[in-house]
Amino acid sequence: MSKARIVGWSHSHFGKVEAPSTQALMAEVVGPAIAHAGIETADVDGIFVGVMNNGFSKQDFQGALVGMAHDGLGQVPAVRMENACATGSAALYTAMDFIEAGRGRIAVVVGAEKMTAIPTVEVGDILLGASYREEEAEVEGGFAGIFGRIAQTYFQKYGDRSEELAMIAAKNHSNGMANPYAHMRKDFGFDFCNTVSDKNPYVAGPLRRTDCSLVSDGAAAIVLADEETAETLERAIAFRARRHANDVLAISRRDPTEFAGARTAWAKALEEAGLTLDDLDLVETHDCFTIAEMIEYEAMGLAKRGEGYKVVREGITRKDGRLPVNPSGGLKSKGHPIGATGVSMHVMAAMQLMGEAGDMQIRDAKTAGVFNMGGAAVANYVSILERVK
Repeated sequence: MSKARIVGWSHSHFGKVEAPSTQALMAEVVGPAIAHAGIETADVDGIFVGVMNNGFSKQDFQGALVGMAHDGLGQVPAVRMENACATGSAALYTAMDFIEAGRGRIAVVVGAEKMTAIPTVEVGDILLGASYREEEAEVEGGFAGIFGRIAQTYFQKYGDRSEELAMIAAKNHSNGMANPYAHMRKDFGFDFCNTVSDKNPYVAGPLRRTDCSLVSDGAAAIVLADEETAETLERAIAFRARRHANDVLAISRRDPTEFAGARTAWAKALEEAGLTLDDLDLVETHDCFTIAEMIEYEAMGLAKRGEGYKVVREGITRKDGRLPVNPSGGLKSKGHPIGATGVSMHVMAAMQLMGEAGDMQIRDAKTAGVFNMGGAAVANYVSILERVK
C-alpha cells in the first residue's frame, strides 16, 4: 500500500474577510495549493471538502463548489465531509484513505467556512449543532457556555486556574503576531487577558473573551500524493501516524474534564509512530477555548490530570519551551473558521517541517503533532508528521 504524502498547500487570511462565500474562499486557495505542489489541475484524481455549514449559508452541496471555484475541476469526483470542528481533518483523512486504497494518485483537500455574514446570535446557535441539543441546547452562552461549564467543573475538582488560562491566551496571542494569516495579530499580554473588563468581559464564566476563539472566515488547502508521485515533487511530508478516536456526544454520560477520546487518540498515535512527546518539536492543538488547551496538555501526556497548570507555569509549551504548542497562535489568535481549521492546523505543521514558516519557525523542526477535535472532545484526530523530502 502506497502511503499518502502532503506535497503542497495554501492558506488564506483568516478573519472577517470580503470573500462572500465558501466558493470564493475556496477559489483563493485551490489554485495556489496546486501550484505549490508543482502539479497540474489535470493531475487531480479526487477532491475532498470540509465545510460544516449547518446554516451559515443557504448554499450547500459544498463538495461541488470546488469545481465552480477552479477551472478544470468541475468533473473531478468530489465529496464533502462534516465532523463539527474536526471537519477539516475528516476531509483530510478521507482523502488519505482514497489514495492509500489505490483509487487515485493525487487528491486536493479544501477546508472552508464563511461565518461572519450572519448575526452573532445565529452563529452561537449554529455552533450548538456540535453539542447534544436534547440536553444542552439551552446552555447559556452557546458553545462557549458548554466549555464554560467544563471550566467550572474543572475548577471545582482541581482549583481555580483562571491565571493559567490567561497565560495560555497571552502565549497564543504573542505567537500569533508572527502569523501573517492570523485573524487577531495583537499581543494582549497576561495582565489584559487575566483582568475582567469592559473590553474583556466574561463570555461564559469563568471564561473571558480572551479565553474564547474567534468567529472567522477562511480557507486552507492541501495537496496529497501517493509515495511514488511524491518522490517526483519538491516537497513531501509523511504521516508517521494518524489516529481518530471518538467519545460519547452527551456530556452527561462522561467526565467532560478528562477528554478521554483525545487521550486515546494521542496514546495510539504515539504508539503507532514509535515516539514519545519528547521526540516532537512542536504541536498544533485545538484551543477553541483556553480550558481546552490546558486539558489537552493532560490528554497528550504532558501532565497528570488536574496538573495542566504546571505545564503553563513552567513555560514548557512556550515557543522557546521544551515542546512549543501553537506557534501559529492557535485558534485563539489565528481564528477558527470551522471547516478550515483541521486543514489549517496541518498546513501550519507542514510549513514548520519544510522550514517555510517564516517568523513562526521553530528551529530545526523535524517532527510535529497535530490535534484537532470536533465538539467537546467528541471527534478526536491526532497526526504525527515528519518531513521525508
